[in-house]
Amino acid sequence: MALPPHYGGGLGRGSILNMEEVKKYLEDAEEKMEFAAMHLEEALSRIRAGRANVHILDEVRVDSYGSMVPLSNVASLNTPDARSITIKPWEKSMLKVIEKAIIDSSVGIMPENNGELIRLGIPALTEERRKDLTKQCSKEAETAKVSVRNARRDAIEKLKKSIKTGTPEDMEKDYEDKVQKAHDKYIKKIDGMLEAKNKEIMTV
Repeated sequence: MALPPHYGGGLGRGSILNMEEVKKYLEDAEEKMEFAAMHLEEALSRIRAGRANVHILDEVRVDSYGSMVPLSNVASLNTPDARSITIKPWEKSMLKVIEKAIIDSSVGIMPENNGELIRLGIPALTEERRKDLTKQCSKEAETAKVSVRNARRDAIEKLKKSIKTGTPEDMEKDYEDKVQKAHDKYIKKIDGMLEAKNKEIMTV
């Protein structure tokens, strides 16, 4: 393995092993940060803004031949316009099952069943509801940021401890900087996701 020049040429096998170790601390931290961002993306997609979005149905499960499966497994989901979602089951016999599953879910919209497909009319949001939703989004984003900060803290703690087991200080410092850059990148990503969702919610 080629070592960066500022680590010096006199590193033994122990230091090379230490480099593998500190590299893993960085990779683990980045993985946790990525997971936090992905979890936030999923959480925000379920928050119903004023526009039709099929993701509000992600948690709906229906009974198909004895198994509880996602709605998208048994029907085609579409947004023909900004205010409605249509659900067309692959099998007509599933219409009633799907209708009941939506009514029993936390979606909060009464489905309209015309015998061919199910339609969900997305109600316009009141100003108060918009503000409540932006607060909910901010809370989700803050939870994601806490996860990113915790990943940074854990990685830096491990890096500092690794000096005692032979990691050169300049190598440790270099990886601390990399962890901080990863942290900054994901915090910026989270802020961008929150801004985009709030814009979606506040757009009348």
